[in-house]
Amino acid sequence: MPATELWVGALSLILIHEETGCPHSALHAARLLDQLSDTAGIDDATRRLCERASSRLSHQERRHACAA
Repeated sequence: MPATELWVGALSLILIHEETGCPHSALHAARLLDQLSDTAGIDDATRRLCERASSRLSHQERRHACAA
């Protein structure tokens, strides 16, 4: 199972992004979720969930950057 710190970091960044709209938090959370989805031993459902969340956060980050 991936390090607890990666999960905590990803969730923390997602919350910061949701609370503040910070595009950097979304980008960093997406990167952590990508790392988590590439971890050996993670189940397929969790891998797909991480990939989906990463993709959504990455697209949100781009929208925020374009609107600025």
